[in-house]
Amino acid sequence: MTSELLIIGITLLAAIVAALAQYLFKRSVPTFDFNRVHMRNLLLNKGLWAGGMAYLISLVIYLKALGSGQLSFVYPTFASTFIFIALISHFVLREKLSMGRIAGIGLVVLGIVIVALTY
Repeated sequence: MTSELLIIGITLLAAIVAALAQYLFKRSVPTFDFNRVHMRNLLLNKGLWAGGMAYLISLVIYLKALGSGQLSFVYPTFASTFIFIALISHFVLREKLSMGRIAGIGLVVLGIVIVALTY
């Protein structure tokens, strides 16, 4: 049981860091255009680099989870990223959470719980 909880914890940590990376990307790139000036500015954007580093850290943590558990368990648990993104979007970016989104988040949670219970 302890190893399963550790795998869940590692996977959730990877998901939280990946959600943070998405938030940093969103803050760094409020609009996007494929022109030369905009692309140059993106390459110099510290927030974008921070998001990339957060993604890299998330990948390393995720690889640890994959090395410790079954893919059919770790990957669905990593879907908790959707939950963390919704929370960050709502509480930090002040985006509206509709009832449909809340229901979707509930289904993701239910799916993760079902997968966890079958591990």
